[in-house]
Amino acid sequence: MPAIRILIIEDDPIIAEDIKDMLTSVNYQVAGIAYDMEEALHCIEKTKPDVVLLDINLDGNYEGFEIAEHINKTRKIPFLYLTSYSGKDIINQAKQTLPMGYIVKPFNEQELFTSIEIAFYNFSKFILPLKLDREVINKLISTPLTQKEFDVLKGIYDGKNNQQVADEQFVSINTTKTHVKNIYEKLNTHTRLETINLLNNLLR
Repeated sequence: MPAIRILIIEDDPIIAEDIKDMLTSVNYQVAGIAYDMEEALHCIEKTKPDVVLLDINLDGNYEGFEIAEHINKTRKIPFLYLTSYSGKDIINQAKQTLPMGYIVKPFNEQELFTSIEIAFYNFSKFILPLKLDREVINKLISTPLTQKEFDVLKGIYDGKNNQQVADEQFVSINTTKTHVKNIYEKLNTHTRLETINLLNNLLR
């Protein structure tokens, strides 16, 4: 399946390119880069990203908050703020727009990757929960899931690790790992995040 598609909204071209390099090095796909509010709103509608990385301060104004409000009103996608500001007033203002993350510059690749993974998972799990249906999923994929594989898939979607799934299903950890491998092959995914993303795209 396609990689997670991320839109970067950042008014400093050098920082934007650095972020792009960080994202592509961990196999995300950059849906686009926007440098101001007008371009950002256009890109959100045109590229339909899975996640938005949003600078709060664009062109000397806090236009990131306005973009966030637009996202909340028009599209159900997670966004994370990228900012140099860590003051209490700015954080309180940011909280009102319900971001999935708040990353203070400067940050490194691992911090960015971790923040995106957690943000996307939390958004999928708590903001847009799905009711999984094996018959519906099997109609949408070329190789159907067995009942056991579907049971493991539900565990993946619920955020359980392999040991927790094994305990829940009363099977060994190796059996669970085999089921997970089969699920990835049948869904053409490689990670839990990709799998959750695919389910959201297939079933919404």
